[in-house]
Amino acid sequence: MIKKAIIPIAGLGTRFLPLSKALPKELLPLVDKPAIQYVIEEIRASGINEIVLITRPKSKEVLNYFQKSPKLEKILKERKKHNFLEEIKKLTQIVEETSFYSVVQKEPLGDGHAVLQARKVIEKEPFAVLFPDDIIDSKIPCLAQLDEVFKTCQKPVVALKKMPKNELNRWGIVEVEKIANRIYKIKKIVEKPEIDKAPSDLAIIGRYIHTPDVFQYLSKANPGKKGEIYMAEVLQKMLDDGKIIYGYEFEGEYLDCGQKIGWLKSNLYLSLKHPQYGSELKKFLKDEKL
Repeated sequence: MIKKAIIPIAGLGTRFLPLSKALPKELLPLVDKPAIQYVIEEIRASGINEIVLITRPKSKEVLNYFQKSPKLEKILKERKKHNFLEEIKKLTQIVEETSFYSVVQKEPLGDGHAVLQARKVIEKEPFAVLFPDDIIDSKIPCLAQLDEVFKTCQKPVVALKKMPKNELNRWGIVEVEKIANRIYKIKKIVEKPEIDKAPSDLAIIGRYIHTPDVFQYLSKANPGKKGEIYMAEVLQKMLDDGKIIYGYEFEGEYLDCGQKIGWLKSNLYLSLKHPQYGSELKKFLKDEKL
């Protein structure tokens, strides 16, 4: 049973400069809440209530966001701002039902290095990793979909999504053997291949379920030219050693929030689907002939 989930948020957010100088990219708004809240809600909806945040040194913005605000709640109550108070209470409920751990990554040395920092908190349990750059809109939470596969195989499972051919050089692309509907046995991972040399159109998306033996590989991994440890390279090493890793082509819409244009598209997509704002925005676009 998966009890803990890791969210790495120690990156520099360079693709969002200069805005990310003042605001961590995981707190950038998607309609009316920050990107990281979507990920935390996915974790909670998947039945997990222990979350490990891998943070930058002296970075407290995310932790501050999820802290209770009794003074603010009192003011809203006195001023009878019940709609705003309700939104704050939803956030408070997440905090009350979730155990948060904060682990510092002293330097941004790759996604694999970030996950390694949580070793003492995870200990010998299987665990999930979710990256807030990747938002997935689905009826069944993506992590819950992966968990169903993990319950059966008890092996690492990564999320997969088919990508357009002209974008394959942006992702880690997998060579696979299909074993069931949407389920694949991964044979090889090629990081950002040349488009004509990609082994398939299936890309790894930022959702993983790992078994604890991944920490042994992470601790022994040789940093690349930039001094960073990448999860894709570590998974490939595990495959080379005969370890079994499965991929699951999840059901749902993938929203790429790791770059500005993707973040803007994601805002548009979620805004038009929003139960409160969607109809008014659609009317605005129609009236303005946009």
